[in-house]
Amino acid sequence: MGTGFQNLQVWKDAMALTVETYKATDRLRDPALRDQIRRAAVSVPSNIAEGDERDTDRDSVRFFYIAKGSLAELRTQLEIAQEVGLLPAERVHSIQQQAIVVGRRLGALIKARSATYER
Repeated sequence: MGTGFQNLQVWKDAMALTVETYKATDRLRDPALRDQIRRAAVSVPSNIAEGDERDTDRDSVRFFYIAKGSLAELRTQLEIAQEVGLLPAERVHSIQQQAIVVGRRLGALIKARSATYER
């Protein structure tokens, strides 16, 4: 169980990633892809928050894994947007770097929370 999701650095980083993603996709010409990218981005901090508020670490970890899946979805969609010429490579690279950091921190959080129920 968490001590307040807003105190988690990974949640703060995921929030910054989401805001940056919204800004980067503001003028995206494909509204369906824009909306899908934004949904994936919003899902990351949302699932971190929900997981941290769960009653057991086992349940928390399940939501952290969902956040990690959404992060992979976001990275894939950004790459697609870049490949089809809808987003500039520099912008995508910057967001991808943020996503890598979030992914590493999520992995560490999963490992730490998993250790409490695997003993």
